[in-house]
Amino acid sequence: MELLRSLGIEVEIVPSGYAETPIASLAPAALAANHAREKLRAVLQRRPDAAQVPVLAADTVVDLEGRSLDKPRDAAEASEMLAALSGRDHLVHTAFALAVPDRGGCEEETATTRVWFYPLEPAEIAAYVATGEPFDKAGGYGIQGRAAALVERIDGDFYTVMGLPLGRVVRTLRRLGFTLPVPK
Repeated sequence: MELLRSLGIEVEIVPSGYAETPIASLAPAALAANHAREKLRAVLQRRPDAAQVPVLAADTVVDLEGRSLDKPRDAAEASEMLAALSGRDHLVHTAFALAVPDRGGCEEETATTRVWFYPLEPAEIAAYVATGEPFDKAGGYGIQGRAAALVERIDGDFYTVMGLPLGRVVRTLRRLGFTLPVPK
């Protein structure tokens, strides 16, 4: 949520308590949308007062040829994911669900960016896994951290890979009548 704060938007983080479990019947983009929707629903149920302000939930899924790569459970799984991404391209889907005061339902959107990794040496993978960064990241990497050195190029929105398609979120807020705060 530092991305939203960078735009001057005050943010309160409310953990949803929603467990992001794989759903084999859903394609990766649909899985990200489902997780974002369910996180939003969980927050609104836990915090009814949250309906007084816009509430945003998001989820990111890495898609390697139609297979969802979620957050790795351990170093071995993180290494496997990175080895599978090595020298190849993949898709990153980030979905968001946004509920706004005085409006029924929610706005939902999914953004997709294609990412290419350099061919990775086993020692490079091991060194990255040893940083601890992969463990809370879809696909086992965070482009905004040390994994930036693993990425050859992207086609699409960098912020989608970071975990929130910021431009799309801001445009959705504007469409719904909200404006960004003016710097003082």
